[in-house]
Amino acid sequence: MDDSAALLPAIHRVIDQVGTVILGKRPQVRLAMACLLARGHLLIEDLPGVGKTTLAHAIAKSLGLAFQRIQFTSDLLPNDILGVSVFDMNARTFAFHPGPVFAQLILADEINRATPKTQSALLEAMEEHQVTIEGTTRRLPEPFFVIATQNPSHQIGTFDLPESQLDRFLMRIHLGYPDAAAERALLSGVERRTMIEDLPPCMDFTALVAAQSKVRTVHVAPALVDYVQALLAHTRVASHLAAGLSPRAGLALLNGARAWALIDGRDHVEPEDVQAVLPSVVGHRLLGKGLGSAITGRALAERLLADVAIP
Repeated sequence: MDDSAALLPAIHRVIDQVGTVILGKRPQVRLAMACLLARGHLLIEDLPGVGKTTLAHAIAKSLGLAFQRIQFTSDLLPNDILGVSVFDMNARTFAFHPGPVFAQLILADEINRATPKTQSALLEAMEEHQVTIEGTTRRLPEPFFVIATQNPSHQIGTFDLPESQLDRFLMRIHLGYPDAAAERALLSGVERRTMIEDLPPCMDFTALVAAQSKVRTVHVAPALVDYVQALLAHTRVASHLAAGLSPRAGLALLNGARAWALIDGRDHVEPEDVQAVLPSVVGHRLLGKGLGSAITGRALAERLLADVAIP
């Protein structure tokens, strides 16, 4: 991958730098980077206080992207996200005032604390990279990347994300509690917000767009497609699952695996790349039924990997 030789060091600098802020979570940081390189959106689900918002800030700073944070609350309205037209008395016409969605990286903080109507304001933006307001379609900046955080659904004041909204996220990850060594470093070290303010960009806009384009050229062999199809087909006949994975989920799995392979410096996808990203790509798309309905999406994804052999 001669033409990617200059891209790989920059990609790894971003991962390394974010890892100095989010301690002990390199696999999750790498998944977040793979999600961005695959031109997807990222959902981080976990308890408050484990670093979800900090991770989004660190990625934005390390990539030098125009960043906006939207704090989702029960009284947030769609226009608070998209923008609104205001009548200009001098010009005697309406002038559009863009909302915070018009940025390259959006942090939708605690997205499941807003009502479903407000959550749906992001659907067109995430899928089409555009928004339609008052009959006018407006393009969003490129690259456009949404990182949403959500608290567990059992917490007071949360609304479950509908399946259509969940499906817009290429990956869902969990940070979890830090291990003892990482937690001690957090308790004894510099405050994370101070660290983020001092982070320099490790990758410019041109390099990021080039890396995203390079992901699309990573080769997927027919045998690898057979493996992905076997995974999809198994979910559609498995008796413990409420529904199978869609073709969109298969495309997301391939794109995530391509990005994972690129980060490893390879120009082709291997089965291990699919296995590395699969729990994060399909975990929020799988739902158990019957006695298995209480099983987490990650556990269902891991069972899927165990049930389907590599061809």
